[in-house]
Amino acid sequence: MKNRLLHFVVLITVQLGFAQSNFLWQGYFSYNEITDLSQSSTTIYAASENALFSKNTATGQIKTTNTIDGLSGQTISTLYHSETFNKTLVGYENGLMIVINEVDGSMLNVVDIINKQLPPNTKKINHFMEFEGIVYVSCDFGIVQFNLATLQFGDTYFIGANGAEISISQTTIYNGFIYASSNTGIRRAAITNKNLVDYNQWELIASGNWFCVSSFGPDLYAINSSGYVHKYDFNSNSFVGYKALAQPSLDMRATADYLIITTLNSIYVYNKQMELVRQINSNQITETNPNFTCATIIGDTIFIGTKEDGMITTSLSSAAIFENSTPIGPLRNNIFALQTTSDALWTVYGDYTVDYNPYGLDSYGISKYNASGWLNIPYEKVLGAKSISRITVNPANENEVYASSFFSGLLKIVDDEPTILYNQTNSGLESLTFLGPTYIDVRINGAAFDKSGNLWVTNSRIKNGLKVLKSTGQWQSYAMDNILNSAIDNSFGRMTIDKNGTKWLTTNRDGVIGFNESINKFKKITVGSDMGNLPISDARVVAVDTRNQLWIGTTKGLRILPNVGSFLSDDKLTTNPIIILEDNLAQELLYEQFITDIVVDGANNKWIGTADSGVFLVSPNGQVTKYHFTTSNSPLPSNVINDIDINSTTGEVFIATSKGLVSFKGLATAASDDLNNVFVYPNPVRPEYEGTIKIAGLLDKANIKITDIEGNLVFEKISEGGTIEWDTTAFGKYKVASGVYMIFISAQDGVETKVKKVMIIR
Repeated sequence: MKNRLLHFVVLITVQLGFAQSNFLWQGYFSYNEITDLSQSSTTIYAASENALFSKNTATGQIKTTNTIDGLSGQTISTLYHSETFNKTLVGYENGLMIVINEVDGSMLNVVDIINKQLPPNTKKINHFMEFEGIVYVSCDFGIVQFNLATLQFGDTYFIGANGAEISISQTTIYNGFIYASSNTGIRRAAITNKNLVDYNQWELIASGNWFCVSSFGPDLYAINSSGYVHKYDFNSNSFVGYKALAQPSLDMRATADYLIITTLNSIYVYNKQMELVRQINSNQITETNPNFTCATIIGDTIFIGTKEDGMITTSLSSAAIFENSTPIGPLRNNIFALQTTSDALWTVYGDYTVDYNPYGLDSYGISKYNASGWLNIPYEKVLGAKSISRITVNPANENEVYASSFFSGLLKIVDDEPTILYNQTNSGLESLTFLGPTYIDVRINGAAFDKSGNLWVTNSRIKNGLKVLKSTGQWQSYAMDNILNSAIDNSFGRMTIDKNGTKWLTTNRDGVIGFNESINKFKKITVGSDMGNLPISDARVVAVDTRNQLWIGTTKGLRILPNVGSFLSDDKLTTNPIIILEDNLAQELLYEQFITDIVVDGANNKWIGTADSGVFLVSPNGQVTKYHFTTSNSPLPSNVINDIDINSTTGEVFIATSKGLVSFKGLATAASDDLNNVFVYPNPVRPEYEGTIKIAGLLDKANIKITDIEGNLVFEKISEGGTIEWDTTAFGKYKVASGVYMIFISAQDGVETKVKKVMIIR
C-alpha cells in the first residue's frame, strides 16, 4: 500500500464553503476513522467520525462533506445510500438523522428521534434498512419507519417483552418477514402486518444477545455477541450454529453476490454458495496493520473501513495489493494544539486531562498543512515522544519546529524530520522525582521564542521549572520553588513573552508567574485583592495585545493586567475584570467561563476559546462581543475549543475543537511595514451586505480618515495592527448614504500616505 502518511499529497478532495455573517469558513477534517460504508452501483459512500466522503469508482473523483456544508459535529454511527431515491441518510449517536439529496447537496435535519421522550442514551441510530420506499431505522430503543418519498417518520415499534424498549442492532427482510436482531434476542413479524406497533405481533425466535442479522440469497444469517455465525433453519424455525469466528463480529452485510463479515482483525467474503472466496487479515496490510470496522464490495473491489487508517481498497482476485482511498487530512479530528506560520499550519494531538494528567500517554504523530497539502508524520517517526501537547515554530527559521511532550521531553524537527528528543539525559530538562528516581516523566508544555532566538520552555512538577535553550545550544534552568507554593505539585500551561522580554507563565496552582532575567525577578499574579485579583489560581492562557495589556484566561473567567511594563516598575501586579452592560445590568465579561485560549488579531480584537461554550470575538477593549460562534450558529463541530491561532498574513483564524479543525476567514492581519499593500473589502458594498468594511494592509498606529465625496468627515480611527473596521455609519450615528467615499491613510510620522476609495450602494 502506498505510504500516504510519510509524503506530501496534493489535496484533491472537493471542499465546499458557505457564508457565515458574510465571511467564509473552511474545514480541515480527518477522514481516518471510518464508522460505516454504503454504496451505489458506481459510488462508495464513507462515514468518518463526523464527516463524509464519497468516491466515484469510475472517475476516481472524491467529494467530502462536513460541518462547513451543514453536517452536525456529533458522532456518526451509521450511513445508508438509497440508489432508488438518490438520497444519503446519516445517523448519529444522539439520534439526529440528516438526509442529503445527492442531486443538489441540500440537507434535511430530522430531529424526531432526538425529540422523543426517551432517555438520551437510548437514541443512538444503529442501522438503516430500505424496503419498498420505507427505511426501517434501528435504534437503541426500537425501530422507526421513515418514508423516503415524503421524508416523514411513520410508526415506532417497541418490540421488547411487554412492549419494552430494547436496542435493535440490525433489521432485514426475509421471506415476507422483517427480522430484528437485538440485545435480548431475534424477533420477527410479517412485513405486511398493519399493526406492527403492537409488540404482540413480534415473535421471539432466538433468545440471547445478537449483533446482526442479514438475508443473503435463499438464506438468513445472524451472528451472536460471541462471534458465532448462525443460519436460519425452516424445519425447526430457529437459528442453528454454522461457524465460529475468531473474534466477535463488528459488521455483516450482503450485496447481490457476496456476504461480507467484518471483525476487528479479519474480513471474510463468501459467495452465494457460502464458499470463502477471500479472507483479509489486518497483518497482511503490513505498513499500518489496521483495525477494521466494516467492509463492502462494488464490482470486483473490496472497500474496507478502519478505525484510524481510513478506507482501504483491494480486489477480490488479488491478495497482495492494498490502496488507501481516504481524502488526505490531519491524522485526527481531536487536535489539541496548533501553530500557524505565514504559509504553514502545524497540529498535534497528544493531550492531558483538566488537571494536567497525561495518562494514558497518547501515541500520536504530528501534522503539517501548506499549499501542497497535508504532511502527516506518524508516531513511529517522532522518536517515542508521547502526549505531544504544544507545537512551537522558530520565527527566525520556520523549518525549525519544537514539539512539547507532556511526558517525554522536547522534540526538535528540522525540515519536517524529527531529529532529536531532548530529555533528562541530553539536555537541561528534568524528570519529576516524587515517583522515585527510576521513573522517567519529563513534562514539557508551554514554550516561546524571545527576540534573541532563545527558546523558553516550562518543565512541570520539578524545582527548576523554567528552562531556556539558548541560540548557542546551551541550556539554563531557573529555580521556582521560592515563587511557587509547591513546585513539585505545579503544572504549567501556556506561556508568552512581552516586548520587555518578560516571560508570563500560567500555572494550575499559583495563577500567573512573570519572570524577567534582566532584573532576575519572579512575580506572581494570583487570587486575592492584594495578590493580583484573579478569580481562581488555575490560569490557562496569557496573551499580550497591541496596547501591551496582558489578557489572562483562567478556569473561572477573564482578567486584564493594564500594562505589562508594570512588571518592571511595580512590586504588586493587580488585574481587573472587564465590566460590560447587558440589559442595562453591569456584568463581568465571560464570568465563570473556563477559558482555553486567547489570541489577538491584527485589529487588536481578541479571539477567546472556551471549554464548552464555543468561541467569542470581542473588541479591543472587550466591551463589544462581535461574534459568539457555537455549533448551533456556525460550522464549529464542537463547542469544546482546544486551541486557536491566526495566520497574521492572511487573517485566517484556525480553531481546533475536540471534533475537528475549522477556520474563519477574517481579514484582521498583522501590521505591515509600509502602505503598499493596503486594500479595502468589500468594494463595492452592495445593499445585501450587512457586515463591516475592512481596511487591511495598514501600518500600526496609522491614521485613517474617511470622507464623503464633498469632503465631510464621517469616520476617523488610529489603527491597532494591520486592519480596521468601519460600520459604514457617520461616527456611529446613522448609516451613510450611497456614494463614493474617500479613505485617507497616513503613517504615524506622516511620511507615508495612501488614498483609497470605496463605493457604497444602499
